[in-house]
Amino acid sequence: MTVAFYVTGTDTGIGKTVASAALLHALRARGLRAAGMKPVASGCERIDGEWRNEDALALRRASDPAPDYADVNPYALPEATAPELAARAAGVDIGLESIAAAYRRLASRADAMIVEGVGGWAAPLSAELDQIDVVRALELPVVLVVGLKLGCINHARLSARAIAADGVRLAGWIGNDVDPDLPQADDYFGLLASRIPAPCLGRLPHAPGADAAALSAHLDCAPLLANRFS
Repeated sequence: MTVAFYVTGTDTGIGKTVASAALLHALRARGLRAAGMKPVASGCERIDGEWRNEDALALRRASDPAPDYADVNPYALPEATAPELAARAAGVDIGLESIAAAYRRLASRADAMIVEGVGGWAAPLSAELDQIDVVRALELPVVLVVGLKLGCINHARLSARAIAADGVRLAGWIGNDVDPDLPQADDYFGLLASRIPAPCLGRLPHAPGADAAALSAHLDCAPLLANRFS
């Protein structure tokens, strides 16, 4: 049985991809075949005649066995803007079935799946599709990435409440030191740990350009696998 999780964040630009890739390596370190997926990605460049997204490519590199890019990122949208606006500009209709079909293909070859969302939890995918629709269709619990910076306690608590209000299980959270100059960063992390109603999977250091495999040493995915091996 494949274990799978949806990774969301307290905001955009707080390290969801870094955390997702590190999680993939942490799962692989436990002997699991792990595959990453970013169903919708805006901000792509043309590579060998195809649109490719940097975050989706990072997830593909962190996966083993290496999946087809088209399954990792079914919707690669050129403009670097909100997915709904990027899809509109590209004349693309984002469909849940295409995402689900790609997910099933990836899951058929994996023991564990990490599906990365866009922006924060409430960021829509299209005029008709919210991230919660994907999470419900794929029956995924959620991992919340918290960028440690001013305002993160409020953002984290609001995100956790929104996830619970949508009827989804928050399986864990990851702290990410996105602001190396944040005063009392350890205290912020402690306050988050006492208020987020889910186990902490670890804290990623501020390390721009660091290898995802090396960062995985800062994560403990045991809480995510407890039900699988219990």
